[in-house]
Amino acid sequence: MQGSNATANPSYAREKINVAILVTTQTLFMIASITVMTLSGVVGAQLSPEPGLATLPIALMMVGTLISTLPASLFMKRVGRRLGFVVGAVLGGVLGGLVSFAGIAAGAFWLFCVGSMLLGLYQGFAMYYRFAAADVSSPGFRSKAISYVMAGGVAAAFLGPWNASLLTELVPAVPLGGPYLMIALLAVVALGLLAFLRVPPQGEPAVGDLSRPISVIARQPAFIVAVLCSAVGYGVMALVMTATPLAMRARGFDMGQVAFIMQWHVLGMFVPSFFTGSLISRFGMPRVALVGAGLLVLAVVVATLGTTLAYFWLALVLLGVGWNFLFIGGSALLATLHSETERGKVQGVNDMIVFALVAFGSLMAGSLHHWLGWISLNLLMLAPVAVVLAAIVWLQRRSVGMRESGTTA
Repeated sequence: MQGSNATANPSYAREKINVAILVTTQTLFMIASITVMTLSGVVGAQLSPEPGLATLPIALMMVGTLISTLPASLFMKRVGRRLGFVVGAVLGGVLGGLVSFAGIAAGAFWLFCVGSMLLGLYQGFAMYYRFAAADVSSPGFRSKAISYVMAGGVAAAFLGPWNASLLTELVPAVPLGGPYLMIALLAVVALGLLAFLRVPPQGEPAVGDLSRPISVIARQPAFIVAVLCSAVGYGVMALVMTATPLAMRARGFDMGQVAFIMQWHVLGMFVPSFFTGSLISRFGMPRVALVGAGLLVLAVVVATLGTTLAYFWLALVLLGVGWNFLFIGGSALLATLHSETERGKVQGVNDMIVFALVAFGSLMAGSLHHWLGWISLNLLMLAPVAVVLAAIVWLQRRSVGMRESGTTA
């Protein structure tokens, strides 16, 4: 039946092809991202002059994302989605993978860090794949198209850790370099696919003036809570996730076991996306976000109870699901606080804050693990999570009080 629809309606077939390309390129990018999160801390520990700098490459990837996200959006408004994605894949994916490989081959920590920052540029552009899926889809297919693109993270949950563990000896002369060479090769595959992507001009985001200054929007209590949920949830998750390979390797686990834990963590991050939106619609954002923060607390508790493979597995799965509920909850709340013309700058400010905290958390992961150890590092995460819990409860009570008094925000 679908084949007959495609034959009768060429635009229907083109829509499916476009979405399939974006799903595949999203998966290829996520393999790169998960490889970095799984392996780069271990590589950094071998190459860095100080143990506390082990996770600097991961932090620099996040810095690369932070400084490229807004320019990537502005660039694509000028030249279009396809050319923007091609530039991101070339400079970030291909060049980033090759420079990272060269850094390992030369034993040069600084060069490996440069490669990591370029891979962050790849992420800065690839973050817009899900928006491009909306651009190329008809209204009735739009939500499914975005879900399909996000589902690329589920496939990459298996492929990324496998790349990080199974291909470490791909080039025997450069131990641990193979996965980064594969990142570059997969980015080349992405380039071949992107050549067939067609994004209609009207799919590009419209440029409009803000009807309110960003300072006015940012003073809304709900805005503050939305950003806290997304930024703290993402920052805590990134810090603990970045430290996990270091903690496991220090306890004698091999890279295959590290990859297994990271696979389940990423599944915890992305699989709930298929029903988190429905949970928010049914129970409301505050309740879902509270559950997310509670799951982060539970992840800390589990991490402090033991360091066997089972404890690492459960703690990292809880960490992933908690991140999902907090990040999507915060994003859903943010979407209610701005008009269409305010969307670009509001989302840009939110993403800048989020990735600034993610970069900071990734940078601190190595130092905190080195100086405090795995258990104390996790216990430290209770403080920012407590702030988020308090903020959500405060906003919830404030909203109830305003409804009872008949006032509006």
